[in-house]
Amino acid sequence: MDMRRLVGENFARLRKACGLTQEQVSERSGFSQQYLSGLEKGYRNPTVITLFELATCLETTPDEFLRGVTPDKKPDPPSSSLSAPLP
Repeated sequence: MDMRRLVGENFARLRKACGLTQEQVSERSGFSQQYLSGLEKGYRNPTVITLFELATCLETTPDEFLRGVTPDKKPDPPSSSLSAPLP
């Protein structure tokens, strides 16, 4: 999933859970309503500082904006012909 979209969806979820409009968050955070709208639509690429400030405004932690991220499965390490099985 696109990280900007994930952050935007989580921001919208958290904002609504607090019962706040974009305008109310704008007034509390200092970010414009237009910026917040773009964030929710996945158009913005917020900095860590922005996530921290928005999380503070919503009384949560910045990691909440990343909920739903699952790490990709790491590929198996390449086999080496130098390591032979022991008897």
